[in-house]
Amino acid sequence: MHAINNMPSVPTNCQNDLYGKLRHAHVPYSRLHDTGGYFGGAHYVDIPNVFPCFDADENDPESYDFAFTDALLSEMCANGIKPYYRLGVTIENHQYIKPYHIFPPKDYEKWARICEHVILHYNEGWANGFRMGIEYWEIWNEPDNQPDAEDNVMWKGSMEDYFRLYEVASTHLKKKFPHLKIGGYGSCGFYAINSVDVSSIANSSSRTEYFIEFFVKFLDYAKERKLPLDFFSWHSYAGLYDMVDFAKFPRCALDQAGYVDCEIHLNEWNPSFYLRGKMADATNVLANMISMHSSPVDMMMYYDSNLASPYGGIFNPIDYSLFKTYYSFYIFGQLYALGNEVECSSSGNGIFALAAKGENGGAVAIVNYTDEAQQVCLAAEGIANETAATFTVDEQNDFCKTEDELSSILLSPGCIKFVKFGDF
Repeated sequence: MHAINNMPSVPTNCQNDLYGKLRHAHVPYSRLHDTGGYFGGAHYVDIPNVFPCFDADENDPESYDFAFTDALLSEMCANGIKPYYRLGVTIENHQYIKPYHIFPPKDYEKWARICEHVILHYNEGWANGFRMGIEYWEIWNEPDNQPDAEDNVMWKGSMEDYFRLYEVASTHLKKKFPHLKIGGYGSCGFYAINSVDVSSIANSSSRTEYFIEFFVKFLDYAKERKLPLDFFSWHSYAGLYDMVDFAKFPRCALDQAGYVDCEIHLNEWNPSFYLRGKMADATNVLANMISMHSSPVDMMMYYDSNLASPYGGIFNPIDYSLFKTYYSFYIFGQLYALGNEVECSSSGNGIFALAAKGENGGAVAIVNYTDEAQQVCLAAEGIANETAATFTVDEQNDFCKTEDELSSILLSPGCIKFVKFGDF
C-alpha cells in the first residue's frame, strides 16, 4: 500500500539522502512513469528515450541509450526499492501544441522486440546490463485518456489500436519471459461506475464513462484471444470512500472474465494533492492506506515522490525537508516490515487503525480522520502500558515521542498516533 511513483531527484543529486528516507520507510516499489518530467526528461525510461531512433537495429546495443535510466535504477536497487517499469511514454500535457511520442508505434512487432531488449538489459545482463530481477512490466499508460481531453492525452490511436499493441507486446514478452509479470494498462479509472455488475454499465461518449467502455471492451478482447494479463493497473484521484468502492469494480470484472489470478494495482493515486505539505494530507494518505489494505487491491503506488511534480507530497522541493505525509509512509512501512497483520478494529467512525507484529514486537497505527478531538482506548490483550512507546504526527509534532496512557490516548483533529511495543 505504500509503493510510489518515481524518485525524489536524479541519483547524482540526492539532497538530504532522500533515497535513504524512502529506504527507512521500507518503500517496496517505485513505478517509473513520467520519470524525469516532461517528455521523460528526454533520457529516462520511455521507449523513445532509451531507443531514440525507431528505424535503428533493435538487436544492436549501440541503438540504445540506457545511461540515465541505468543510474536511476541502480540507485533505487541500492536502497532496496524495486523498479516497476512502465513500457511506453510520458504523458504530454500540452499535446495540443504538438504531440511527439503518444502515437501508436509504426511497427508493433518491432516495438515489442525493443521492449524485450530493455528487459534483457535490466534482468539478463544484455548490453553491459544488470540482473535486477524486475518483476513488473506495464504496457503503456492511460490509453483511454483521449476523448474530449485537450491537455492530458496519452494515446493518439484508437481503442482498437491499443488492444492490438497490447496483444502483440504481451504475447511476445510473455513467450520470452514466462516468469515475469506482464500487464497494463494504467486505466484512467472508474469514476463513472454505479454498480460492480459489469453488465449494468451503459457505454457512453462522455469522458469518464468512456474509461469504463474501454475497460469492458479490453477485457472482452483479452478474454477472446486468451491474452496474458498478470496484473491490471488503474488510477484514482478520488477521495477515500470512493476509492474503496472503485476497487471492487475491476476485481469483479476480471473474475467474470476468467482472470481470477490477475493482480490489481492502483498504481496512481493521490486523494489530496491540493493539500500538499499540510497535516490534512498526511492524515488522508494514511487513512487511505489503512482502508485500502483490506480492499481487493494488491498494490497501491502513490503519485508522486518526484520533487518537481506538483503531486509530490512527500518531500519539500524548496529545502528537501520532509512533508508531514512522509511520516504516513514511514508509519505504514514500519507495520509492513513487521510482516504479520494483527486483527484490529475501531468502534469509532472516522478512526482508522491497523496493527502488525514481528519477532521482536508489534505496533498499531491510529488515524483520527475527523475534525474533532477523539479519545481512544487501546485495548491490546497481554500488553502492559509500560511496554509501549507512542509517537505523534500532528501540527506540532513530526513523529515525536509523546506520553500517552493506552487507556486514554488523545488524538487532536487530523492526528496520527503510532504505538510501538517491543524493540524493533
